[in-house]
Amino acid sequence: MNDRELPVNNKDYSQPIIKIFLSYFRPHWKLFALDLSCALIASCIDLAFPLAARYGMYHLLPDRAYEAFFMIMAVFVAAFLLKAGMHFIITYWGHMFGVRVEADLREDLFVHIQSLDFEFFDRNRTGQLLSRMTGDLFEITELSHHGPEDLFIASVTIIGAIIIMFTIQWKLALLILILIPIFLFIVLLCRRRMLYTSRQVKVKLAEINGEIESGLSGIRTSKAFANEQEDYNKFAIANERFKTSKCENYKAFGQFASSLEFFMSIMPVAIMAFGGWLIMRDQMNYADMITFYLYISTFINPIRKLGNFMETFMNGWAGLTRFVGIMRTEPQVVDAEDAQPLEEVQGQIDMEGVSFAYTASEEGDRDVLQGIDLHVKAGETVAIVGPSGGGKTTLCQLIPRFYDVDGGSIRIDGTDVRQICRQSLRKNIGIVQQDVFLFADTIAENIRYGDPAATMEEVREAAKRAEIYEDILEMPDGFDTYVGERGVRLSGGQKQRVSIARIFLKNPPILILDEATSALDTVTESRIQGAFDKLAEGRTTIIIAHRLSTIRNADRIILIDDGQIREEGSHEELMRLGGQYAELYRFGKSDVTM
Repeated sequence: MNDRELPVNNKDYSQPIIKIFLSYFRPHWKLFALDLSCALIASCIDLAFPLAARYGMYHLLPDRAYEAFFMIMAVFVAAFLLKAGMHFIITYWGHMFGVRVEADLREDLFVHIQSLDFEFFDRNRTGQLLSRMTGDLFEITELSHHGPEDLFIASVTIIGAIIIMFTIQWKLALLILILIPIFLFIVLLCRRRMLYTSRQVKVKLAEINGEIESGLSGIRTSKAFANEQEDYNKFAIANERFKTSKCENYKAFGQFASSLEFFMSIMPVAIMAFGGWLIMRDQMNYADMITFYLYISTFINPIRKLGNFMETFMNGWAGLTRFVGIMRTEPQVVDAEDAQPLEEVQGQIDMEGVSFAYTASEEGDRDVLQGIDLHVKAGETVAIVGPSGGGKTTLCQLIPRFYDVDGGSIRIDGTDVRQICRQSLRKNIGIVQQDVFLFADTIAENIRYGDPAATMEEVREAAKRAEIYEDILEMPDGFDTYVGERGVRLSGGQKQRVSIARIFLKNPPILILDEATSALDTVTESRIQGAFDKLAEGRTTIIIAHRLSTIRNADRIILIDDGQIREEGSHEELMRLGGQYAELYRFGKSDVTM
């Protein structure tokens, strides 16, 4: 296992986006400096060649100094070999710089997303987040490498060439100086439209990735309901929106590219016309005209680089804006400055006046819990039952601070959970859910997830206690058996027992069973119930019940309806009370779905 610690990100994301972007250059400034230095050398070679050619035409050829002329040509052959070497460094090490920036961006983004609350993931689809961690960051990488490099090469070459041309024939150089601002004005006109369409492409790409992720994750459900057509319709709508936004994006870039092409084509014509007129007036000779044409040819590549820079900038800036948007999203559930770790946990849980509402931006807040008072002794088993949507799962999610209470308090061993380090709090709470998530890995690694430092012997012991050991031995590769995506190669009961083994390995003093057997048939449930009984021994246990028959032996049963505790007592007491619990139990017996 890799024991690298989580990186600490000290960047200030409230700064302007450009400062945030440049802050990722700092750790790799040597590679960046190497890239620009090689670009400078290559540009200087391009600028020097027309001057050397002009010198040869002015002096060496008329003076029949052929040996010197060819010696200069040989020097430039060597110079262009050097330029080729510079371009290798620019291409290879420049991209290495971009890759390292991308890796840093992705690391910071991943760690930051890990820190965000459940509420953030309630609002954002997995496919959209994946798009931001791949497509957006690739565009930022291209901008970090090609952006400064293209802009630097174009600026050095164009500015250097204009200065040199002014020393040769200022009138012709002035014409070029007038044409370039016109080109830049056209660029600025196109910029806003290109930026808007680039952002739209990013948004639509995230949407289509969301539909693809949803379609692939739910492919078995889709086939079971024969709803391939319905899923295709959703995909087709997202795909059509993406296609439309992409076409608009290319239309904007096409307008820019056509303007760029016209500018590059009209410049030689302008030079030829005005230069010819100067020759006619004996204000310029053919050698200077040829030199100007050589410099115009050196212009073409930098100007194209400016065009490439605009495309790279628009795509990269759109991705960067979305990246910064996530990095500026702050988690609502954070550690208090004086938060302390939980030590020597007994497991007593006290809830007083707990209220909570989910935030719904358009419909207003949706109240789920109001004024809950509940006290669970250390080592006690408390079952929570009630109609769906009554707040059972939400109440249990407040204990490990997946969400924070809106009112009241939750205390463990007398300490408010908001004064406990989140990591310490969650390490002392084991949760087994209805929808068991297994990673696409081996059985051993899925069990070891409960304690990444566990030995193989400890993994085997946990499997035995969860009553999955014999099943694992019968599998083709034993503990090295690959479970497939989300554990698809295991049965529901096997997945549930693997999750129980994880909790045995974690060994928390507080246990939450969130409808852990609701997806299982009664036979499988009765087989697993023994593992749950072992797991609950000596722990404070809260059970959200699906079938009432599974919680008859709980120390207490709490019935929650409409966000409030309606009934409380043992099974026998509640049956004698003859209230809502008794009615539900008599109505459904062991098959009541709560």
